[in-house]
Amino acid sequence: MANPASGKDIRRLVAHGSVFDNQEKVRMVRRLILGLERSGVTKILYMPDGYAIIPRALNAISPSIPVKAVEMPIRNNQTDTTIAAGIMETLGAQCLIVLGGDGTSRAACKGTVALPILPLSTGTNNVFPMMGEATVAGMAAGLVASGQLPREACCTKSCMFDILIDNKIVDIALVDAAVYDDVFLASRAVWHMEKVPQLFLTRCSASSIGLSAIGGQIQEIRPEDPKGLAITIGKETPVSVTAAIAPGMFADVPIAGVSEMAPGTVFPVSVTPSLIAVDGEREVEIPIGARAGIRLNTDGPMVIDVHKTMDLARQEGLFRHAL
Repeated sequence: MANPASGKDIRRLVAHGSVFDNQEKVRMVRRLILGLERSGVTKILYMPDGYAIIPRALNAISPSIPVKAVEMPIRNNQTDTTIAAGIMETLGAQCLIVLGGDGTSRAACKGTVALPILPLSTGTNNVFPMMGEATVAGMAAGLVASGQLPREACCTKSCMFDILIDNKIVDIALVDAAVYDDVFLASRAVWHMEKVPQLFLTRCSASSIGLSAIGGQIQEIRPEDPKGLAITIGKETPVSVTAAIAPGMFADVPIAGVSEMAPGTVFPVSVTPSLIAVDGEREVEIPIGARAGIRLNTDGPMVIDVHKTMDLARQEGLFRHAL
């Protein structure tokens, strides 16, 4: 397990004086550990953090398998996840569960890790919002990690974006990209929806990588049929969706137009100079005169498809009752 407390948590702590989702993470980790334990996993490795998420989770349960922290420096940024993923793979890990959502799985895939990834979002764009589903996710990851079901049957290649400036790739993202017409916005750009002219979304189904609040209300994107959406924000239009703009805060976003993005096609960014924020976290500035675009591809990491894995497990008789 990687990224028990993310850099986003640190920023929330600075902004609000508390981290709203850490107790949720503690509860989710307990269910994940129980699910992994029941699925034949022999050891759990985890990335340490300043909030002691996993040690707190272990206080309430007594797993029969060892749960050990990897030794590594913690810098409270996305590099931590990449380093942790590499260490765990070297130590023999068979899959990677990333707590904190898609930004961290993007960081992991930027490294050399080849493990199947199960991203679990605990923020406003929840992948598994119910604690019971954390147990199911743990079982699914455990079946893959313990070798009871093959990776190829349980995982799918996830979608991601290439961000291009003058036809050169400058960033990759498994998640949403937003274009801002103000290059001086702070890293909390996702809070300022009124300054967003365009959004780009790519999502598989919630069973594998999650649906954002925006994408989920427009169109569900299945792993078998990868598509992206380029959304133009309008000021006065009859169609609107609800977007998460901050922890616990939502806003209605008017939609002027939606265009489907087929894999391999480049969708131009119309406003320059501008700023591209990847999942509201990572930023890429577009200089004056540059040609910028976003391209959807299907070269993301292998992602565990929970529903598919659970169906296979039932077919193999691994569960006596349907979950």
